[in-house]
Amino acid sequence: MQKRKVNLGFVGLGTVGSCTLEILNKNSKIIESKIGTSIEVTHLCDASSSRLKAGAKRLGSNVKLSSDWQKLVTDSNVDIVVELIGGIDIAKKVIIESLKNGKNVVTANKAVLAENWDEIFTLARSKRKVVYFEATVGAGIPIIQALNEGLASNRINCIAGILNGTTNYILTRMFKENISFDIALKQAQKSGFAEVNPHFDIEGIDTTHKLSILSSIAWSCWVKKEKIYCEGIGNIDRIDIKYAYEEFGYIIKLLGVGRNCGNKLDFYVSPCLIPKDHPFAAVENEYNAILVDGNASGNIMFYGKGAGGNPAASAVVSDIMFLAKEFSMGTAGTVPYVNTSNCAALEYLPARDRTGKYYLRFSAIDKPGVLSKISGMLAKYNVSIAQVFQKEPVSRHKKVVPVLIITHSVKEKAIRDAIDEINKLSVIKSKAVLIRIEDLSV
Repeated sequence: MQKRKVNLGFVGLGTVGSCTLEILNKNSKIIESKIGTSIEVTHLCDASSSRLKAGAKRLGSNVKLSSDWQKLVTDSNVDIVVELIGGIDIAKKVIIESLKNGKNVVTANKAVLAENWDEIFTLARSKRKVVYFEATVGAGIPIIQALNEGLASNRINCIAGILNGTTNYILTRMFKENISFDIALKQAQKSGFAEVNPHFDIEGIDTTHKLSILSSIAWSCWVKKEKIYCEGIGNIDRIDIKYAYEEFGYIIKLLGVGRNCGNKLDFYVSPCLIPKDHPFAAVENEYNAILVDGNASGNIMFYGKGAGGNPAASAVVSDIMFLAKEFSMGTAGTVPYVNTSNCAALEYLPARDRTGKYYLRFSAIDKPGVLSKISGMLAKYNVSIAQVFQKEPVSRHKKVVPVLIITHSVKEKAIRDAIDEINKLSVIKSKAVLIRIEDLSV
């Protein structure tokens, strides 16, 4: 079959979009030699006239410029639409209308896919088109292709990841410098690793979207974000980071975890304590890491920068290359990229039925019998204590001492019910701190 030039239309020329154009231009000879056909960016769309002018300056006078994405997705000369605008509502419309108009799509938009998975991929399948999305998780880490293709023959036992560079940067700085959450957040914003409004990152929503995508591939069914327990890092105190490391040998990380528990699947996003000798403990600042355990492959870990224009653009260009090669040969869309046929077989484990070990910190009045009251209440709910430490009084509160406890494995409902009662004791001066312990075993 005669190969022909593949025309790209870009919607969104922000950081990732401009870096993608730069890679396509700078590495054009390498790209063409690897895919056996030429790629040309023929259309650019952005709400910013200055970005459009910058794009035209890079590409030359033949490129068509517009602030109206609808013109781009309906133009018969566009073969692949590259959606890089961010947000949800407009980005979803761009993807949907591109597919309806017979375009294949490359996107880096995790939120749109996580929240509209079935609609988008059902439409793509009906139109015999594909949507590629390597850059949605882990930026330059090639985890999507690895899960969808390289590990496709495996029964996936577990996926666990440090999936958000902002929160990992904050927790790293809190640990390294013994600073508060608020100060670490300001450092992250100043360094460009946190948005002015970091809500999606801090509250774990970004990680939830990414876990939804990975899990939907791994278990061949749309795992909706509503099925994923989500807890962010806003309540993490530097004192717990210090105690967890010094007394018990743990590091705190925000994890996204999906686990096959036999007849049910368990999904959560939460701050977790991990052993200080686990490879995840060495993943610092804006870096991401993803651990996949397959029944044939065993444990495989992926590591790299989880944020930044160039890493994300690297993944976008990879998708463009694969899709351009398929398109030029007339095979793009002949086989669906993702499969969602397994949904009827999946059952989900309720969060309160999850079992595991936990770290507890109680702020208690320093007097005889307090530890006995706490341990007695835990025993009432069949919570077994593995380790316990009573620390020296905090300097500002001489009569209040931190009581640190590591539990044996227990149901989450039991530990939370016990804490609810312990918090009501007159000897407890503030709400207990509860953090999951994740040894990252299957």
